[in-house]
Amino acid sequence: MFDNLSDRLSGTFKKLTGKAVLNESNIQEALREVRRALLEADVALPVVKDFIDRVSLRAVGQEVSKSLSPGQAFIKIVQAELENLMGSANAELDLKAVPPAVILMAGLQGAGKTTTVGKLARWLKREAKKSVMVVSADVYRPAAIQQLQTLATEVEVEFFASDESQSPLDIAAAAHAEAKRKFVDVLIVDTAGRLAIDQEMMGEISQLHKQLNPVETLFVVDAMTGQDAANTAKAFNDTLPLTGVILTKADGDARGGAALSVRHITGKPIKFIGMGEKTDALEPFYPDRIASRILGMGDMLSLIEEAERKVDKVKAERLAKKIKKGKGFDLEDFKEQLKQMQNMGGVSSIVDKLPGMGALPPGAASKVDDSQFRRMEAIINSMTMRERVNPDVLNGSRKRRITQGSGTQIQDLNRLLKQHKQMQKVMKKMKGGNMANMMRGLGGNMPGPGGFPGGGGGNLPRF
Repeated sequence: MFDNLSDRLSGTFKKLTGKAVLNESNIQEALREVRRALLEADVALPVVKDFIDRVSLRAVGQEVSKSLSPGQAFIKIVQAELENLMGSANAELDLKAVPPAVILMAGLQGAGKTTTVGKLARWLKREAKKSVMVVSADVYRPAAIQQLQTLATEVEVEFFASDESQSPLDIAAAAHAEAKRKFVDVLIVDTAGRLAIDQEMMGEISQLHKQLNPVETLFVVDAMTGQDAANTAKAFNDTLPLTGVILTKADGDARGGAALSVRHITGKPIKFIGMGEKTDALEPFYPDRIASRILGMGDMLSLIEEAERKVDKVKAERLAKKIKKGKGFDLEDFKEQLKQMQNMGGVSSIVDKLPGMGALPPGAASKVDDSQFRRMEAIINSMTMRERVNPDVLNGSRKRRITQGSGTQIQDLNRLLKQHKQMQKVMKKMKGGNMANMMRGLGGNMPGPGGFPGGGGGNLPRF
């Protein structure tokens, strides 16, 4: 997400950071570039106008001219205004209510609302430590109820069974009574996808809202619809008292117009952002972290939190002890590291959160491809355990068998073995727990600006 916007802005800021002095002329030139970049990112015109006015007001004043580094001062202003545009901080769910706290989900057809109910239920259970029940009041879409039941089973939360023959109001009332009886903390009510112009359906969800009196009414919207997402959210908000927005399919949107427009147009905060299809692909929306990502400064906090949640600590500890004892780093260990990386959303997700991405050539970060890591895993899976533990036994006939079994080429296998040797050298420097040696070893193996797969250089493998 934001790939195109990040590329455009990084180019603009590079021109500024080299200048000893910023005057009104070069600031206005930079602002024109920023305006063009925002419009190309499908940010709503009123939002762009207000944003540029605010940045301009601060940039041409004392704030930049008195700075020792005017270019960096300008970037800080842009970052601060991006945060202000999306909200000053993460807007948490307000679940302070006599249980069950009811969350009512609304949205257009096809926005991914039912899937988001499953994701939110999982997040509330795992991260907020709440007991959760979900219910579907969508009696119009075939298999909507069954879809939510499948998701509830997957994320291990309570499912209240409903039927297409019932009315949404009766379903909601019965689910609320059952949640109260079972002392459930949170009840999430999925509603039918609708169009803002459909008065009958909008009337129905208004009645549901009046009956349930939810603590949160969340509008689920597809980020790929750009500024239309913000306009649709506003239309819903005129009928329904929304408390927040969840952006879905943000991983497929390289522009980011919805994220930058929603709060300004609706006055409602983005509370969560969906970054993939899996049930764990839902993140709280942090404006400061998103602004940092847009400007190529990375998001180490989110990366650390993700590692805390998704990295298998037992396996990581086992590997650390093994290396400390000097037992080596074999291909089975290498495969485990590849799996851990994929659990964190793949290398492209990690790269997106690393600082310094703005220094990459335009578009380089978007070229990172996880398919090569899946190919590496397939090659290792085609080996016997003896071959994984001791790759030196691999002769010509063994290599042919492995590549035929994994559907790869001999040169792919040779690249993997070379990469493994490099990793072994780094791991050897960790023997005895010498972190300083390990970091020196990494220094020689870290990719430069072109070192990401497809970026044309460095030591990461390129299949």
